[in-house]
Amino acid sequence: MKIVAALFGVVIATLLTVAMLFTAGWVHPPILSTQAGFRGLALNQLTTPAAKAKLELANALPAAIEEGPPDGPKASEVYQNVQVLKDLSAVQFNTLMAAITTWVAPDQGCNYCHNPDNLADDGKYTKKVARRMIQMVQHVNTDYKAHVANTGVVCWTCHRGNPIPKYTWTNGEGYPQATGGFATTNRGMGHPSWANGSTALLQDPYGPLDSQASVVNVRVQPTRALPLNSNGPSYQDAENTYSLMIAMSKGLGVNCTFCHNSRAFWSWEESLPQRVTAWHGMQMARDLNVSYLDPLKDLLPAERLGKLGDAPKANCMTCHQGANKPLLGVSLAKDWPALGGTAAK
Repeated sequence: MKIVAALFGVVIATLLTVAMLFTAGWVHPPILSTQAGFRGLALNQLTTPAAKAKLELANALPAAIEEGPPDGPKASEVYQNVQVLKDLSAVQFNTLMAAITTWVAPDQGCNYCHNPDNLADDGKYTKKVARRMIQMVQHVNTDYKAHVANTGVVCWTCHRGNPIPKYTWTNGEGYPQATGGFATTNRGMGHPSWANGSTALLQDPYGPLDSQASVVNVRVQPTRALPLNSNGPSYQDAENTYSLMIAMSKGLGVNCTFCHNSRAFWSWEESLPQRVTAWHGMQMARDLNVSYLDPLKDLLPAERLGKLGDAPKANCMTCHQGANKPLLGVSLAKDWPALGGTAAK
């Protein structure tokens, strides 16, 4: 009996070891290292050839479409109910519409937004949403150069050929909503998921990106040991911040030292320039969610809304999709000045 028990124990240990080796997400060599900061500070980003190839495939570019010439009558003179892009020539307008169809609804075609019998009709909610999204893209490319620089964004940046971007979020989506008792207020704690880096932190890490009141600076790490005053950030603030940082790290496909010096996370002087860019990105995400995306809840059908009735919103993953620069830094916006793009100099 002892021999059988011993053999059984060996089998169980072997199976657990195999499971650990093949399911724990180990990174197999060779490892590619890119130095992001000063030598000797371990500010390196690591990847593998397989991961790099997968990332390049995920950031493939759409078929090129050339912008039409500016000559000829304006779109607003040729078509009815043109509320944005009025100053484009009709040819420019048509080529941009063709590009948007390629970027957003290649399988559905023009009829995804338009009534084919009356293109001026605003009966489809998708047309109203698309109009607002064009304004949002113009806003990003014009007013948030501190984050997107001259690379800019277009519809493809987020949609990648899908009518609904793959990576959006709504409030309360990360965990079942309890109906009463202690679990009602656990805020998703204790439910590890990809959103919180498989920790027991919040499954709803993007809350700070969806409140005008939360446009305060994220500051939870003290600059001295045992701070004397107790009026500083709470444990909940720290949990919210850490969950958001994990989500940002996953969205950009980088680790903490892409922005921070781990010797002193709080120190801006010892951080890398990317931290400033990321700070502007958080301000941009809040602005877009509050001003453009969540207000769409009044247009979207019920099945498109989240559990708590809010519209899908953006986070870092929406645009970046695992790359520290969306589309690996390729600019599509430079070819579309009507979307606020800036031509390369």
